[in-house]
Amino acid sequence: LRGRSGRQGDPGSSQFFVSLEDDLMRKFGSERIAKLMDRMGLKEGEVITHSMVSKSIERAQKKVEENNFGVRKRLLEYDDVMNAQRNAIYRKRKNALFGERLDIDIDNMFYDVSESIVLAHNKNDFDAFQLEMLRVAGTDSPVSADEFSELDDNTIIDKVYTAVCAHYIRKNAKIAERAMPQIKHVFETMPDKYQNIVFPLTDGKKEMQLVINLEEAYTTEGSNISLAFEKNIILGMIDNEWKEHLREMDDLRSAVHNAQYEQKDPLLVYKLESFKLFKAMLLRMNTDTMELLMKLDIPVAEGIQTTNKEITSQSNYQQATPTSSSQQKEIQGREGYNEAIANSGGQQAVKQRPIVAEKKVGRNDACPCGSGKKFKQCHGK
Repeated sequence: LRGRSGRQGDPGSSQFFVSLEDDLMRKFGSERIAKLMDRMGLKEGEVITHSMVSKSIERAQKKVEENNFGVRKRLLEYDDVMNAQRNAIYRKRKNALFGERLDIDIDNMFYDVSESIVLAHNKNDFDAFQLEMLRVAGTDSPVSADEFSELDDNTIIDKVYTAVCAHYIRKNAKIAERAMPQIKHVFETMPDKYQNIVFPLTDGKKEMQLVINLEEAYTTEGSNISLAFEKNIILGMIDNEWKEHLREMDDLRSAVHNAQYEQKDPLLVYKLESFKLFKAMLLRMNTDTMELLMKLDIPVAEGIQTTNKEITSQSNYQQATPTSSSQQKEIQGREGYNEAIANSGGQQAVKQRPIVAEKKVGRNDACPCGSGKKFKQCHGK
């Protein structure tokens, strides 16, 4: 045990005591030393200061330190693979969080997905290609069946990418055009009453609530709507896919040690397989994100909500649950939305029912039924 003087740096000395039964000595050949000490007649608990024992302890400590250094070095090599992927994902997430280079990331996403769609289909299978375009991009194929079979892949990819970008721009302009009359009406008639405006977005299966600053939406003429739901959708997709990828990487790291039986380097196998997993994760994330960006729209029958509360948008789109129009309005009323602005521009008050909080009966209190027993022995049994 190290004394206070040695530990604090004061004048003095330190002395270490190691038992022959410690794990350090037991794992590194202390049986021979223990038998030798028994033959020499040393009693239990007696201090051994022989140089042979001291050198044996030093050798054991050196082996343990070398083994721990090798473990840390191997761990760092595995972590370097994850760190490269982590930096790439965090860079994408930072761009989505602060809006920097978000448009460039979306353009790259559209091109990568367009390339994967074209390369994944055979030249003679035009129907499957057109169906995939409708499912992912929400638009028809920009090339005919003859052009799809005759043109080279790069030309088709450029045509698909151009058509996808044009369709996305038209969709965002349509959303702004549909929402602008109501934004203008609320801002011009009640500028001091409301701070935020809530947009319901749906792709036909699920719904999400998007909160936009009313003044900013009026100033930009609705162009910030598309930027807001791009941020929320991309952040949600990145978080979901990255969590699943981390689980897959943990499973891979546990299973890759079996490569030793095939006389292969587990670290090399881990690098190759992790790159394949990361590439598949990026393609899956880009495809799902592009599908949502293309299909999310303001439902025609839905009204746009206004509120003064600081409401956080649902950044994770996967958590948005499918609800009907009437159920959604009822939920919004419970959460404290003040008024619903109908598509016609009129105002319709939403009555809020007060929440009645009943007094909770303790386990050791008298039962309310009047029996004279404790609640835990009566109705709370």
